[in-house]
Amino acid sequence: MYSILLSAGWPIWPLLIISILGLAIAIERAWYLRQIYILPKQVLETAFGLANQLATQKSISAEEIGRLAQSSPAAPLLACVLLEKFAGNNADTALEEIQALAQNTFLKLDRYLGALATIATVAPLLGLFGTVIGMIEIFGSQGAIAGNVGSPQQLAHGISVALYNTAFGLLIAIPALAAWRGLRAMANQRQRECEEFTRQIFKKLYPSNS
Repeated sequence: MYSILLSAGWPIWPLLIISILGLAIAIERAWYLRQIYILPKQVLETAFGLANQLATQKSISAEEIGRLAQSSPAAPLLACVLLEKFAGNNADTALEEIQALAQNTFLKLDRYLGALATIATVAPLLGLFGTVIGMIEIFGSQGAIAGNVGSPQQLAHGISVALYNTAFGLLIAIPALAAWRGLRAMANQRQRECEEFTRQIFKKLYPSNS
């Protein structure tokens, strides 16, 4: 592997750096966007249990809502509905607070996905850049300038730089694009789930405004 990197020349190093960055982003996002992490079953059970108590005018404490808000990344959105009802705010005020908090929650779901999409776009361009560098080394050799065949080693090195960088660029871009599409779908699914569970709790606590 190291010999391949040496044969590909210095243009391969930016590709290697963004490949490591893309892999780290893909692993982190796949771990973060799991449903069991964003909306665990026990968090939903707690949220709907507290909503039922509020709907039936049973007493709950702000500390219970606070603990719920800290239990998962999406829990603050569920807790916001409960807190607005607990504070006695009307449906319009509650809806404004929920919408503002929802934007922050959804930004966390989308975090780093733009960087992954950028890597998928830039990798082929960096590969093309390496190809151009390899072609420059071929035609810029003294033998080529003089109109001769040139050094075989120089020609071989230039060709290897060109082909290796093209291959590495595509090798990085294709998985990065596939990972971005998959993670984008996961983020959208988590967003829909957050919206649906929040809507159900809101409907339970504000039945006349649902």
